[in-house]
Amino acid sequence: MAKNRLKIVVARREGREHKPMDDRELAEAARNGDEGAFGALVQRYSGGLHRIVSRMLGDEEEAWDVVQMVWLRAWQRLGKYDRRWSFSTWVYRIATNLTIDVIRARSSRERAHHEGGAVWLRPAPALGGSAALASEREVEQVLNRLVSCLSPQQRAAFILREVEGLDTSEVARVLGCSAATVRNHIFHARRALKRELERRFPEYLPGNGRG
Repeated sequence: MAKNRLKIVVARREGREHKPMDDRELAEAARNGDEGAFGALVQRYSGGLHRIVSRMLGDEEEAWDVVQMVWLRAWQRLGKYDRRWSFSTWVYRIATNLTIDVIRARSSRERAHHEGGAVWLRPAPALGGSAALASEREVEQVLNRLVSCLSPQQRAAFILREVEGLDTSEVARVLGCSAATVRNHIFHARRALKRELERRFPEYLPGNGRG
């Protein structure tokens, strides 16, 4: 399974078990060298991180590679973690920054291929399938294809706020910007997504029998 590619070592010291701890307590223990505490954080947040990263990238397999990088970066930087921040905000910020780097690198590769006369296209998932699978999975695939029209910052703000349901202030902390900037990103993201939906998937517009 793809999840097995996450190679973070989750370990407990022999003969020792953790009492239930909140994120900040686990992070403090991990900073003091407790790999079991760090492993608990990995288990607690890997699913959510993968969901966010895969939606930003549109690639579930590549997302696991990024999640692995996130945890390696988090382990290396635990000494810089500020307990005034929630741990989730801190680790989501690492994940978002790394994912934006991946998106920008991908865009640079695409431009290089175009400038060299070659065309590089990431294959899009096929829409359709059985009627039973169509609704939820198909909408997810359409969203993944539409968000590629957004800038990395717009993509992150839209997914964190509109898909994951984080409040605007937390999205601002994750992205390292003001709440007003987040609202601006989301405004432009919605407008761009509506335009792309009208152009590429008009059948999903309200009143057209699919939306």
